Amino acid sequence: MEVYNYMEELVYRYIDEVLKKYNNVCKCEKCRLDMTAYALNNLPPQYTVTEKGKLFTKVKEMESQYGVDIIREVTKAIEVVSEEPRHETH
Repeated sequence: MEVYNYMEELVYRYIDEVLKKYNNVCKCEKCRLDMTAYALNNLPPQYTVTEKGKLFTKVKEMESQYGVDIIREVTKAIEVVSEEPRHETH
């Protein structure tokens, strides 16, 4: 196993879920990547190097405050990126 930031997996998953609640937001790949980067820059990394470490991080994810923090940052990222998307509009 290599060094792995489990937070990336979580942010990708939460972005998919939270974006479902937004109808008038661009969901193109560029915007989604910008949202992901923004959220990850505001969340602590969760690096693991073993399967045991990855399992421990998954258990930590079940803590309600942990999920709330991720949703908060993902929501903020969606709002910031949607206000000023960095791609050309059609």
